[in-house]
Amino acid sequence: MAKYKRVLLKLSGESLMGEQQHGIDEKRLSEYATQIKEVVEMGVQVGIVIGGGNIFRGLSGASKGYDRVKGDQMGMLATVINSLGLSSALVAIGQKARVLTAIRMEPIGEFYSKWKAIEAMENGEVAIISCGTGNPFFTTDTGSALRGIEIEADVMLKGTRVDGVYTADPEKDPTATKYEKISYDEVYNKGLKVMDLTATTMCKENDFPIVVFDMDTVGNLAKVIKGENIGTYVHA
Repeated sequence: MAKYKRVLLKLSGESLMGEQQHGIDEKRLSEYATQIKEVVEMGVQVGIVIGGGNIFRGLSGASKGYDRVKGDQMGMLATVINSLGLSSALVAIGQKARVLTAIRMEPIGEFYSKWKAIEAMENGEVAIISCGTGNPFFTTDTGSALRGIEIEADVMLKGTRVDGVYTADPEKDPTATKYEKISYDEVYNKGLKVMDLTATTMCKENDFPIVVFDMDTVGNLAKVIKGENIGTYVHA
């Protein structure tokens, strides 16, 4: 029934805002938790990386005068808050979850290792991996690429507000058309904003595919897992 055995799900912090301007929308969080539990019940092992842009984004902080390293560290802590929120929402509906952090902060979360994440997933837990790479100057997109490759996921599922990769920003250009499939080289050459360059390079060099899809439409995660033709498949 499921096309993939193990996935790395990348969620954006902004999506957690739902209808709000900031923070976490409980309705959106609950919808995400329900969709994730559904795919775990299909037998899929799930690792998750969440951004922190709904709380603080290091790069935008730097443009306002924050020290870049401290700003990125604040962003990492924002991802921990989001990870704890998602973990709590999952546990509330009966889905076991474990928060792992790339920076030591027990007892908030366990210190991340590949082996702990895989052990959790093999035990039916959702492994929520926070703090990005644990280093400044790297985005959570790069963190997702790194963790997805490390935990030997079959694919990265990049849940966004739009339903795939387009020739231009569909929110600004009504003539933009969607790609069903596109290679990393095409993403480079066309200058498409799928992920930052570091993350894209990592995925290309490690032959790690991505499916970009609309996570905010309830039911889409299960459709992607089943191999239905929604979103855009990005490949090496």
